[in-house]
Amino acid sequence: MQEIQTPYVRYQVLNNVGTIEFFTAQHNAMPMAILRQLAETIEKAGADLNSKVLVLKTAGDKTFCAGASFDELLLIQNEAEGHAFFSGFAKVINAMRKCPKFIIGRVQGKAIGGGVGLAACCDYTYATTEASIKLSELAVGIGPFVVAPAIERKIGKSATYELAIDATNFRTAEWAMQKGLYTQIFSSIHLMDQAIEKIAFTLSASSTHAMAEIKNAFWQGTENWDQFLLDRAAISGRLIVTDEAKSYLQAFKKWK
Repeated sequence: MQEIQTPYVRYQVLNNVGTIEFFTAQHNAMPMAILRQLAETIEKAGADLNSKVLVLKTAGDKTFCAGASFDELLLIQNEAEGHAFFSGFAKVINAMRKCPKFIIGRVQGKAIGGGVGLAACCDYTYATTEASIKLSELAVGIGPFVVAPAIERKIGKSATYELAIDATNFRTAEWAMQKGLYTQIFSSIHLMDQAIEKIAFTLSASSTHAMAEIKNAFWQGTENWDQFLLDRAAISGRLIVTDEAKSYLQAFKKWK
């Protein structure tokens, strides 16, 4: 049977637990269309009265998310297009931040760039021991300007700075858990999914209003992020169109 390669974002609800899943064939890297659909789906799920807690996951059993789509990055021709692309990440982060429901992250494999940002924006993130992380933006001539605030909020400035500067080496899942990105790590996807099912079931029976107030309290201090992250997206948009960045991108893509 031919493997499905069509990108998608799906949302389904079972027993008051909403699951948001996305997929792209390029290691779940995110093009603009997926970013837009993901932000819209998170907003829709946040308003859906049929779900009380959300799980964010990607398809496959290897890479959780490889960040931005390199194919689309190479097609960006000017700063306006660059700003539009990176604004997609800003909108996803803000959708997760403003969603009134707890979002449980399911990180089954490596998280790179924007994938680390997604894990950081989840309110409670489980991962496997294979879920190593890397911020590779500097290696392709830009920087993690949009996702860094969310990551820094979760693991602190020092650890975020370490990831941003050492852009070619992965940090282990154990390192990520010690820094606070992951709540717990598991030796297998099966064990992780069992734990997610248990916490999701517990939360689905909890007070909707109390959970919303707790989340709002935990995200205090980010009220300016609607504009702040768009301003950060403009920096990446300006850098991605330089000849230097294009050269790094081409070389990095061939190396991958």
